[in-house]
Amino acid sequence: MNDEPTGGGPAAAGPYAPPAPRRELTVVSADGSRLHAEEHGREDGPTVVLAHGWTCSTLFWAPVIRLLADEHRVIVYDQRGHGRSPAAGPGGHTTEALADDLCAVLAAAGARAVVAGHSMGGMTIMAAAGRPELRERAAAALLLNTGSSGLLAESTVVPLKAGRLRHRIQKAVLGSSLPLGPVTPLGMRVLRYATMGPGTTKEQLAACARIVHACPRKVRASWAREVLAVLDLDANLAALDLPTAVLAGEKDRLTPPVHARRLAAALPGCTGLTVLPGLGHMTPIEAPRAVADAVTALVRDHLTGGAPSASSAPSELSARPARPAENEKELS
Repeated sequence: MNDEPTGGGPAAAGPYAPPAPRRELTVVSADGSRLHAEEHGREDGPTVVLAHGWTCSTLFWAPVIRLLADEHRVIVYDQRGHGRSPAAGPGGHTTEALADDLCAVLAAAGARAVVAGHSMGGMTIMAAAGRPELRERAAAALLLNTGSSGLLAESTVVPLKAGRLRHRIQKAVLGSSLPLGPVTPLGMRVLRYATMGPGTTKEQLAACARIVHACPRKVRASWAREVLAVLDLDANLAALDLPTAVLAGEKDRLTPPVHARRLAAALPGCTGLTVLPGLGHMTPIEAPRAVADAVTALVRDHLTGGAPSASSAPSELSARPARPAENEKELS
C-alpha cells in the first residue's frame, strides 16, 4: 500500500467513508504493472467503470459509488502509483500506459460498460480512443473536469494573467516533488482554492485533503511532469466515437470549462455538455448526485436501452452516436 497522510483530519465518515467492496482483485496491465481494483454494488447490475484522476484513488469515488451501487455493478481501480497500485517503472508514466491500464480493467470486468473518467481519468479514456478494446467493451463515456491539451496554459491555479510567467510558475508548482506534509488547516485552504468551489463543505474538503495528501510525492511529480505538463491528445478526439457526455465545474481552476467546451465541440459522439455552477475540479465529491445522474443516464440510453437496471452479462472479475450538443446545459 502507498504512503498514508502523515497526519491531520478526522477519519472519513458518512458518504465519504470507503464503501466495502464486494470483491477486490489485481489486474495486470500490458507492461506487467499490477493495478488494485474493486467491485461494488449489484452483481447482476449494468456495469460502470470509474477512473480517478491525478493524486486521487478509488476512495475519491466513494459518494458516487454509494449512489450507484443499489442498481449498478461498479468497478473502480487505482491508477498506477496511486492508492494501492504500485508505482510505475521507468517509462511507465505515459498516456499509452494509462490506456493500457483502462483496457486491462475493462477486459477484467468481462461485460460492456459505461466508463467515466475524472481529470487524468478522462485523459485515460481519450488516450484509449480508437482502440478496439474500448470500442468493444465501452458502450458510452463520461468525461469529468478534464482536457485534451494545453493544461498549463489554461489553468488558473496561479492568479496571474495568462502568459509565459504563469505557465512557468504553474509548471513548477504542479510538478513539485516537495512533500505536502500533514493535512493542516492551511493546507486545506490551499487545496480548496486550487481544486474546489467556494461552496465546498468542511466534510468534502477534508475528504479530498486525505486523498490528495496520501498520494506519494514522487508519483505526484512524475505524472505532472511527464504527462500533464506535455499532454496533447487532440488528435485522439475524432476516434472517440462513443456516445460521450462532458461535465465541468464552473469554478474549476485546474481544468477550466474552456477545456470542456472544446471537447464537446470536437467529439463526434458528444451527447451534451453540463457546466455545474459554483463547483470546482472535484465534482465527484462536490456534486456526487450530478455525477451519478450523468452516469445513470448514459447507462439507460446506451447500455440497457432504457430498461430498468438488469444484468449486463456480468462475469467474475479476472486478472486479466448522438450528435454534438448545440447548447451548453447548466445545472444548479
